[in-house]
Amino acid sequence: MNFKSFNLHSRVQAGVESEGYDTPTPIQVKAIGPVMEGRDVMGLAETGSGKTAAFVLPILHRLMEGNKGRPRALVVAPTRELAEQIHQAVESLGRHTRTRSMTVYGGVSINPQMLRMRRGVDVVVGCPGRLLDHLNRGTLDVSGVEILVLDEAD
Repeated sequence: MNFKSFNLHSRVQAGVESEGYDTPTPIQVKAIGPVMEGRDVMGLAETGSGKTAAFVLPILHRLMEGNKGRPRALVVAPTRELAEQIHQAVESLGRHTRTRSMTVYGGVSINPQMLRMRRGVDVVVGCPGRLLDHLNRGTLDVSGVEILVLDEAD
C-alpha cells in the first residue's frame, strides 16, 4: 500500500511526496480512510509512529473544498512544543495547498494571535488554556469547526 491509495487531493498528495513519504505506517493505514469518510477515530500508537500525519492528511484533504479563512479544524495539544510540531506538519504537508494554520498557547502575548485570527486561518492548533482565553474573548469562532483533534488525550 502507498499514499496514492488514499486518493488524497492532488495538492495534498504533492505535499506527501515533497516530504518523501512513500509507505504509510500502520496507524496511518487504519486511520486515514475512516477520518476521510468523516468518521470518529481514536488512535493509539507509540511516539514516532506517524499519528500526526494520520490526522493532518485527512484535515488537509477535507479543507481543499469549502470556505477558506475561518477555523474549520481545531487541534488541541497539551504542550506548546507539540502544538508547534503539529503546526509544522500542517505547514509542510500542506505546502502546496492554500491552507493557513496557526498555533495558540500561553506564555506569549495574545495580541499577535488575535491579529492572525482576524486575518483568517483554516487550522488552529493550540493548548487548552489559551484556546479558552480566545473563546472567552470572542476571538476564536468555532462555529465552523468540522474536525476536532485531541492529541495526546490520554
